[in-house]
Amino acid sequence: MQFQKMMRASVLALVVLLAACNVGPASFTNTDITGSALVANFKLKDLSGTERTMESYKGKVVAMFFGYTHCPDVCPITMQQWSEVKAKLGEKGDNLQVLFVSVDPERDTPGLLRKYVPQFNPTFDALTASSSEELTPLLAGLRVFAGKVEGGSPGNYLMDHTSASYVFDQQGRARLLVRHNADSAPVVGDVEQILDGK
Repeated sequence: MQFQKMMRASVLALVVLLAACNVGPASFTNTDITGSALVANFKLKDLSGTERTMESYKGKVVAMFFGYTHCPDVCPITMQQWSEVKAKLGEKGDNLQVLFVSVDPERDTPGLLRKYVPQFNPTFDALTASSSEELTPLLAGLRVFAGKVEGGSPGNYLMDHTSASYVFDQQGRARLLVRHNADSAPVVGDVEQILDGK
């Protein structure tokens, strides 16, 4: 009888200990930028033409990627990666908002973005500016680079841009930097921690 009580007490202590481990700070596989000076300062239009700020997404975890629709490789691969992450999160993925921020307002018209972005996931949204200057506060706040690389003919150019994604928590704080082509499993684990309030 005494032995059974001791076993129950030991099991209970172990359960409490494991539960305590689960409420600790986040332990990310990707780059932890919690507490950094990075800030997403913007006032841009989404796919519906509605003006958005970071405050518009309060209560959701936001994954933000900077790209353009004419991008031959990095952008579609990254958007597909986020599609996989959202799918692997299951129901929790409903609280993840993926934002594609166009760094090519000259060619990325609202109509083109409405065709491009939802093909990766219908819940993904895009943010667009009327000019490159309108993007400056957001790019500067996150230290994102975006610059035109002229091609052989007018209108035929590439955009050199930061290829990492930024993840923000439900209060809009920068938490995670995910490199291009990162394995989706660790990204899922990291985002799940943020969704759980860590």
